[in-house]
Amino acid sequence: MTGRTSFSTLRNRMSPEAQDRARAKSEALESEMALAEVRRAMKLSQEELAAILHINQASVAKMEKRTDMYIGTLRRFIQAMGGELEIVARFPDRQIRIDQFSQDAAEMVAR
Repeated sequence: MTGRTSFSTLRNRMSPEAQDRARAKSEALESEMALAEVRRAMKLSQEELAAILHINQASVAKMEKRTDMYIGTLRRFIQAMGGELEIVARFPDRQIRIDQFSQDAAEMVAR
C-alpha cells in the first residue's frame, strides 16, 4: 500500500452535491485564463506564437505579462492561437456583445 488515494476514488466518495460544486468550480477556472495559460492550453510555445505573429519570443513574453494592451493587439494575439476575440458588457439584467472592435469593423475603418 502506497498510502496514496487516486483522485477518482476521492471524487467518488464525495456527495453528488459536492461533485456538482467541484465540477462547476473546475469549469469556471477553465473559462478564465491568462494569455500564457491560453497559449499553453493551445499547445503553442512562445517561439511558435512569435513566428505566427512575425515578432520575437521576447515580445510574446512581454505581451503575456501585460495587464493593459490595445484591443487590436489582443485580437491579433488570440487570432494567432486560432481563436476569436469577443467583447461582452455584462449588466445586472443582460449582456451586450460589443461589435465595434470586431475584425470586420477594424477592416471597415482601414478602408
